[in-house]
Amino acid sequence: MSEKRNVFTAKSIEEAKAMAAAEYGVSEEKITFTVIEEPKKGLFGKVKGEAKVEAVYEISKGDAAGNYIRNILKNMNINSDITVTENEDGAVIDIVGDTTGAVIGRRGETLDAIQYLASMACNRGDKEYYRITVDCCGYREKRKVILEELAEKIAKTVIRTGRTSSLEPMNPYERRIIHSTIANIEGVTSKSVGEEPFRKVVISSTNPRHHDNNNRRGGYNGGYKGDRKPSRDKDPSEYTQRSMDMMKTSFEKDYKRPKPEDSMIEGDLYGKIDI
Repeated sequence: MSEKRNVFTAKSIEEAKAMAAAEYGVSEEKITFTVIEEPKKGLFGKVKGEAKVEAVYEISKGDAAGNYIRNILKNMNINSDITVTENEDGAVIDIVGDTTGAVIGRRGETLDAIQYLASMACNRGDKEYYRITVDCCGYREKRKVILEELAEKIAKTVIRTGRTSSLEPMNPYERRIIHSTIANIEGVTSKSVGEEPFRKVVISSTNPRHHDNNNRRGGYNGGYKGDRKPSRDKDPSEYTQRSMDMMKTSFEKDYKRPKPEDSMIEGDLYGKIDI
């Protein structure tokens, strides 16, 4: 913690305290006041002199982060209210205003940047880390729900197809949400790969399917379909050509058929899933 200490002079003690609260940007309850001098009443009730009050404000790391964010928003020309709620782990700072889109940014990138800077500012020169979480109009909870639904959807596809699915790069907080959701789904597992800021989650099946190309239904066997052999009355070249035509048609159908991953395009909050 750090502190602010100043002496405020006004016509009354109440006015001096109000000046201190306005100067520090906090409520009077957070300030420790010491009255140095009180106004004195003279003849006929006339007040002589002024009130002098020493105001000491111990700035917590949460308040320091809040003040830092206020300066950021001021420089961004964003008029928003900020509330700081401190807990055992740190502080949650909520930003509320009309221009929340500019504060959140694309997929929360601006909000994450503000959170990172505020955390660095309040933990500067201190060995004990103080966790700062910055939210804006409940965005974090909404994003959490979306990521949980995404993880469940990808998990179903991975279980059905046996194919590994790689999500887009995410920050550690969002990766934890994905891992936590996958941990509760039987048949799939997840891990993080890559380096920051491109580290991402990979979801895999715990029972991947193994395909035998030689035993596929309708597979190509020496130019003939399955175990069927050409009749003695038919020219073998006809069967070879017919089999090639069937393979070509089958390939075109499979190529044009929508793949499961083609439907994995969600809203702007989490973008396209790369398989």
